[in-house]
Formats: sequence, C-alpha cells, structure tokens
Amino acid sequence: MSLESTVINRDEDSDGNVTTRESRPPTTGGRSRLFVAFWIFGLINNVLYVIILSAALDLVGADIPKATVLLADVMPSFLVKLTAPFYVHLIPYKIRIYILVAMSLFGMQCVALASSIPARLIGVVFASLSSGLGELTFLQLTHFYDPLSMAAFSSGTGGAGLAGSFLYLVATTWMRLSVKTTIFLSSLLPLTFFVAFFKIMPAPDAHLASRSGTFTSVARQYSLLNDEENSVDTSFASNILSQTSTVEDNLSIRSLRARVSKIITWDEMMLSAKLTIKRLSPLFFPYMLPLMLVYIGEYIINQGISPTLLFPLEEMPFSEYRDAYVTYGTLYQLGVFFSRSSSHFVRIRKLYVPAILQLINVLILVVQSMYVIIPNVYIIMIIVFYEGLLGGAAYINTFLLVSESIPIEEREFAMGAVGISDSGGIVVAGTICLYVETFLCSYQKAHDRPYCGLT
Repeated sequence: MSLESTVINRDEDSDGNVTTRESRPPTTGGRSRLFVAFWIFGLINNVLYVIILSAALDLVGADIPKATVLLADVMPSFLVKLTAPFYVHLIPYKIRIYILVAMSLFGMQCVALASSIPARLIGVVFASLSSGLGELTFLQLTHFYDPLSMAAFSSGTGGAGLAGSFLYLVATTWMRLSVKTTIFLSSLLPLTFFVAFFKIMPAPDAHLASRSGTFTSVARQYSLLNDEENSVDTSFASNILSQTSTVEDNLSIRSLRARVSKIITWDEMMLSAKLTIKRLSPLFFPYMLPLMLVYIGEYIINQGISPTLLFPLEEMPFSEYRDAYVTYGTLYQLGVFFSRSSSHFVRIRKLYVPAILQLINVLILVVQSMYVIIPNVYIIMIIVFYEGLLGGAAYINTFLLVSESIPIEEREFAMGAVGISDSGGIVVAGTICLYVETFLCSYQKAHDRPYCGLT
C-alpha cells in the first residue's frame, strides 16, 4: 500500500470555470532534482551577464562610460524579451537550450579573444541574446512545476550575481589572472545547461503540460502525447499544437497544413499582435512598472555612479582604483543573493515600496559623488549592499505575486511578459548613465578629485 497521499488540485480560469484534478505530491528525490535543475538554470543564465558587467572597466577603460558595456549587455536581451511573446511559442524548449549554449559560448569567446573594443562588444551582444532567451524560457518552465522551481530559479539568479562578481574579483584582483583568461574559462559554463535540462530536470506536471502548446515539444519527450500524435509530422505539429488549447486534438497532416497556412497570413499575425498587447496591458502598472523603476535606480547606481564613488587610494583597502568598482559590484550582488533567497521568510506585496527606496538611494549617492557627504568608503559599501537587497526583493516578490494572482491559463504568458520590465529598466538606466557618469566624473576632475579617470 502506497504511503503517498493524493492531492486534489483546483484550477480556475478567468471565466470562473473550475476544474479539479488528482496528483501525487513530488517525492523527496523529485523535489531535489527540481531544485537543482532550476537553480543551475538561474545560476548559469545570469552568471555571464554579471561577469561582463564586472569586467566593464577592464573591457573599455576608464575614459569610456561603463554604460556602453551595460547597453551592449542588456539591449539585445531586452529586445528578445520584448518580441518573444510573438514567436517564442514556435520554438521547442529543447531547441532553445541548444541556441542558448551556442550563442553564449560564441559570445564569451569573442569577448575573451578580441583585441578591439567593437569586437568585444559584439561578443557581449551574443551573450546578451542568450541571456534574454534563457530567462524567458526558464521562467516559463516554472509554470509546469511546483512553486519550488520559481524559488530555486530566483535563488540561482541571485547566486549568479554573487558567484560571477566574486569569482571575477578573486581571479583578477586577488589571483591577478588576466581578464582574457578569466573570461575565456567562464565561456565554458553554459555547457552545464545540457546536464540540467536533459539529465537532472524531472518530468513536468502532465496536466499543465497538456494544457499548454508551448510545452508540447517537451511533453513529447515525456510521452505525454499519444502514439497517433507522435506519428504526425512534427514540423507541422509543433507549430499547430502551440495554437491549440489541448494536445488531444487528432488532426490529419492535411488539416495541419491548412492551419499552418492560415496562421502565417498577415491578418492572423496582426490579430495575434493585438491580442498580445491586450494581454500585456493589465500587467503593466501592478507588476511591470514598479520592477522597472527598481532596476532603473540600481543600474544608474551600478554603472553610472559607482565608478565615481572613490576616495584617495590610501583611504581605501585597495591597491588599484579599478578594484573599488569590482568590489562594489560584488557587494551589490551579495545583497541580491540574500534577498532573492529570502522569499520563504519575508514577503513584500506593495511593490512600489522598494522602487521608491531605490530611487532615494540614487539621490543620496549622486550627492555623495558630487559633494562627499559620507567621508568613509565602508559606509558606501553598506549602501551598495542595501541597494542589492532592494533589487533582489523586488524581483522575487514581483514574480511570486504574478504566480499567485494571475489565472492559470494566462500565467505562463505573464511570467515571460513581466520579465520585459527588468531589461527595460536597465536599458533606460544605461541610456541615462551615458550622461551621468560623464557628468559626475567631469565635475570631480574640475574640483581636484581626478580618481574616476584612474585605474
């Protein structure tokens, strides 16, 4: 006799229709595999992004705004997230994994081996494209699993920030490895996606997978489709099943061809675009805007202000000025890690609170950069750590609220769509920082504080 209890799951759609289903709770081993897989997804998808930002000063030098690297690192990712709702359902998850690995590996090798700044930035662009598609993909995957998957992914992303910045600090500041060697070795990290996706990740919830066309291709791998469906030409079936509400439809190849032709007509494309925009509208003010404001604030600090938060070298615990920039980045990521991993203990439901507090941080540090109202670098470090706490808390609590508040049939879309807001905020911040860092550094040099131009 099995000791496992049966759980009755109640799903309610936006029209109030209720369905119930029976499922068994995940086993301890299954939960462990689930956590490990999604923690790796979060860690590896974000770690290269963090390493690139940590290396910004080394990649472009002191005289070029570090926001140049930021924009190259986030703009492609933002464009992927912005446009993905219109086409991502056509790409099977399995194929996405291969795309992620190929783009990130190529991009980081370019950054490591190129000698010119434009060539390095091209490599950053490819790594960014991979990161954007990866975040969207893994957030959508959490829809098909226990909420533990979201907690694990969020913790992994926080861990990526800490791991990426700390490893770069250790390699280049403490061990004195070259930037080229450090980045080249990091380019091999995305290969772990293969292990996490194909070997560690457990089978999805069969009921949720059957309700989503986006998961159809992965559902096939777990034999969630019947033999007749598996016999249909997958090049047509993968496109069509993403447009249907169930995977039980028994369609002939002829009818599939007819529906494919219909889907790619201009009218259908325009209708799909209008429906996508309509679905985005109710997500903007409750979830997307506050998260965007938090990211605007923290990346103005990280890339526009922190390169100017310097003191005479003898007043800081560093041997070079560039070490201060890398250390600030590590402390920020440490704060992000703690807050993204704290959702089981602390919940924030008023999402505009961390947004307002983050903008206050911006104001304080701009004044500090110009007038030195805080005479000690260690206090600046504490503020940067606190900035990371706010950013991480806003991220995890936003996505948890989405998963709890959005109807089940819209949840997968919402998880991917809300991911637009963090990249959007970073793009806005990067554009602002092109001016902010230049202004603050010029102001400091005019007032006999030339540290921002030194490395």
